[in-house]
Amino acid sequence: MTSNGFLAAQEELRKLKLVERQDAVAAIAAARALGDLSENAEYHAAKDRQGMIEARILELERIVGSASVVDVSAINSDTVKFGATVTLSDTGTGFIFTFQIVGSFEADVKNGLLPVTSPTARAVIGKKVGDVVFVEAPGGSKSYAVEKISYV
Repeated sequence: MTSNGFLAAQEELRKLKLVERQDAVAAIAAARALGDLSENAEYHAAKDRQGMIEARILELERIVGSASVVDVSAINSDTVKFGATVTLSDTGTGFIFTFQIVGSFEADVKNGLLPVTSPTARAVIGKKVGDVVFVEAPGGSKSYAVEKISYV
């Protein structure tokens, strides 16, 4: 994962442990004070929320504990590798788009963070500026020209 993704995972884990977990415990206590737990929707909702928080904490602890962090700014390459920010142009329409290749955990397609496992990322790995790549995607086959590669 990139160093930005690692820091985000650490921050989310910190927030879950120090804030969200305590909020969930307080919500359970408040709901418990309302009386009969068998018909107490607030209590059951608070317990469900606590369970989701604990599951996410376990997942993040596993991710942070086993992460291999890549310092993207230290990479100097003219080919596309993990962590690269790539600009492609659609050879059919001329549409230009830019994305960074990141780990699955930190992927956020709407914000230009494409998981390394995606068809487009897999197609551009190892390519250079000027190369044309073909991507088999759910919408059909597309071809893109690699316009720019950077490591920031």
